[in-house]
Amino acid sequence: MSAAHPPLTQVAAALRTTTERLARELASPTHEAPPWSEFEWRIARAATAMHGVSSLLDAALRWEGPQGWRRFLREQRQQTVGRHLQIESLLADIDAHARREGVALVALKGAALHAAGLYAGGERPMGDIDLLVREDDTQAAARVIERCGYAAGFTTHRHRVFQPRVKKTVVGDRLGESTDDPLKIELHTRIAEHLPVTPTDITEYLFPDAAHPGLNAYPGHAFLMMHLLLHAAGNMRARALRLIQLHDIARLAPRLGPAGWEELLAARASHRSSWWALAPLMLTARYYPQAIPPGLFADLRAECPWLLARRARRQQLADVSWSNIHIEAFPGLEWSRTPREALKFMRSRIWPSREARLELKEGAAQIPGSATVPWYGISHGARILRWVFSRPPRVQTMLSVHAALAQEPAMLIDLP
Repeated sequence: MSAAHPPLTQVAAALRTTTERLARELASPTHEAPPWSEFEWRIARAATAMHGVSSLLDAALRWEGPQGWRRFLREQRQQTVGRHLQIESLLADIDAHARREGVALVALKGAALHAAGLYAGGERPMGDIDLLVREDDTQAAARVIERCGYAAGFTTHRHRVFQPRVKKTVVGDRLGESTDDPLKIELHTRIAEHLPVTPTDITEYLFPDAAHPGLNAYPGHAFLMMHLLLHAAGNMRARALRLIQLHDIARLAPRLGPAGWEELLAARASHRSSWWALAPLMLTARYYPQAIPPGLFADLRAECPWLLARRARRQQLADVSWSNIHIEAFPGLEWSRTPREALKFMRSRIWPSREARLELKEGAAQIPGSATVPWYGISHGARILRWVFSRPPRVQTMLSVHAALAQEPAMLIDLP
C-alpha cells in the first residue's frame, strides 16, 4: 500500500498515540512538543476534533508544534467562540418563550457547565442543546422550541430532536467545529442510560422541586456531576467517550467538596446503587489524579461488576472512546451485571429490534458524509459477518480521519 494510503493499523496506532498524549497534555501541560511525523500530526487533528478539546488545547499547550497544527487549533477556537454566541442567543430565546408559556425546563450538561462559570465562552464546544422537561409539559415545551425557529425532526428512545427550519448546507469533509453546522435541540423527559441493556434512570434527581418557568439549573452540583458520570458511563459502554467529558468531570469536581460527594453517594440509597460511576471516575483520575477523592473508589468497587471493575483499572481513553477505531461485536459487554443480562445484550446486538434499526438509520442520516460510506447501506447480517471476520473501522472515526488527511497537502485513505 502506498504512503498516500496508510493502512488501518497505522491509523489505529496513530490515533491511540496522539489521543493519549493530548489527553495528558491537557491535564498536565509539558514544555516539549511530541516528535510526531506529518501523518501523526494530521491524525492528532482528527483526535482533537473528535474529543472536542481543540479550543482548550489552544489555550493550554505550552509548545507550538507545526504551523498547520497551531493554525487548526486557532481556527477551531474562533469557530467555537462563534458557535457559543449562537447558543447563548438561542438559550435566551428559549428562556423567554418558556417563561411566557409557563413551562419549566432544565438546561443540561454543556449549557449548565457554562452557566455555572466552569467554562468561558469558546472554551467548550456544544454540538446541540439538551433540555429536560416534565412529561406533562412536553407539548408546551415543543411549542416553545418551535417559536424559536425549530421544527420537530425525529424521536429516539432517549429524546425528541428538533432541527432549524432554515436548513444549511453541511460540508461532509469539514473537520471539527463550524458556525455553519446546524444546531439541534434535544428534548428529554427522562435521563437514562442502557448499561448495557437495563436502563439506569436518574431523572428524579435532576429536576428541581421549586422549578420556575423558563430555564432552570440542576438542583445542585452533585446532581450535575451525577448526570456527567452517567453520560460518561453510557459513552464508555458504547466506546464513544470524548476527552471533553473527562475534562468536565475534573473541572466540576472541586465545586462539590466533601459535602457534595456525600450528597452524590447518598442518592444511591434510594437508587439502590451507583456502581456505574466507578469506571468514569477511575478513568478521570487516570488523567486528573488530583480531581477525584480516592476514598470514593472503595465503596463503588464493592458494588461494581467484577469484570467491569477489573477492566476499569487498566482502561485508557483510547480504549473506550471514538479513538478506538474498530467496531466491536459486543461493545461494553463487561457492563453486564449478570450472565442473563449479558446474553440479553448479545441478543440485542445480533437481532436488534425494529426500533433500534430505525434509530440507527436515522442517526446515520444525521452524520455528514455518511452516505458516501457503504457500511450503513449493507444488511445487518452482512455487518455481523464483518464484525466477526474483519474488524471493520468505525464510520464516524474514519470520516474524521479522512477529513484530517484531506486537508492541504492532501493525504488519502480508503473508507470502509
